Amino acid sequence: MSGKVTCDMAMSLDGFVAGPHQSLDEPFGEGVDGRLHRWMFEEPEAHAAVIESITDAGAFIMGRNMFGPGRGAWDLGWTGWWGEEPPYHAPVFVLTHHPREPLTMKGGTTFTFVTDGVAAAMERARAAAGDRPVAVAGGAHTVNQCLAAGLIDELRLHVAPVLLGQGERLLAGAGNLDLEPVGRPTGTALVTHLTYRLPRR
Repeated sequence: MSGKVTCDMAMSLDGFVAGPHQSLDEPFGEGVDGRLHRWMFEEPEAHAAVIESITDAGAFIMGRNMFGPGRGAWDLGWTGWWGEEPPYHAPVFVLTHHPREPLTMKGGTTFTFVTDGVAAAMERARAAAGDRPVAVAGGAHTVNQCLAAGLIDELRLHVAPVLLGQGERLLAGAGNLDLEPVGRPTGTALVTHLTYRLPRR
């Protein structure tokens, strides 16, 4: 029996998880400047359980845009935003149109680059995770694909009280979904944590 598929996303009140024009200098896009994630760095003790749960998975799926700023052919010198020891400590399956050999990092993280779509990435992640959860780490396009395909069991939103106005919008094209609230909202002045259960399609 495979574990559930979870997804944690920090987002603005108007539904964006990144601003426009993401780049090496501004990985979350123009005008964001850490505003969606202040709670993680300014109040870590208040949100310790939430922060721990984000990386509590047996495998992860992410889009290429989350792994790095490049497009087209790979810059093989790029090994992710996280330094020599990424926070995942588990297999990570990166969606891409450009093949690349697996990349093994310190701490138990191996990035495997998947060119045959999100369903194939999910199948490989489930096999790697065993009975532990699979986490869809982002970005917005990858999460939206998984939601539209009915692949996510639990969506955990961390809503910051900011408006971005433009950028990468979560839930776009995700379909007509009924979400079941799990527990009560929690948080502080910097963030509201919301958890929803989704029907598996």
